[in-house]
Amino acid sequence: MEEKFYVIGSFEFAADVQILRGKLESEGIPVFIRNENTLNAENPRGGVKLMVYSKDKHSAIAIYNEIRAYALDDEGNPVVCPNCKATKSETYYERKSIFHKLFPFFERRKYKCLNCEIITKPE
Repeated sequence: MEEKFYVIGSFEFAADVQILRGKLESEGIPVFIRNENTLNAENPRGGVKLMVYSKDKHSAIAIYNEIRAYALDDEGNPVVCPNCKATKSETYYERKSIFHKLFPFFERRKYKCLNCEIITKPE
């Protein structure tokens, strides 16, 4: 029987994956990491992918949502989505140009709502 995988998330740095990996494995969920040793230049938009078996998808997402760090504004308050008013947003970078792929810290920060998936700029 062929096992199918579900990508829980893509991470910019391999170190960011290790926290979630440890938590999921401590809960008995097998974890697989793709592109951990690949340079971002070779896979600039994909990042390091953390995958689980499809049968563990819902449990893994629930655990990820418990420990996930959501975006905060400059005053330390959760970013509120202007569309759906949810407070579950993450910092989002498009990195469309080669310049921003090489120097991502020059790209203006945006937020992606994890509820309605709208992308907004900080106010």
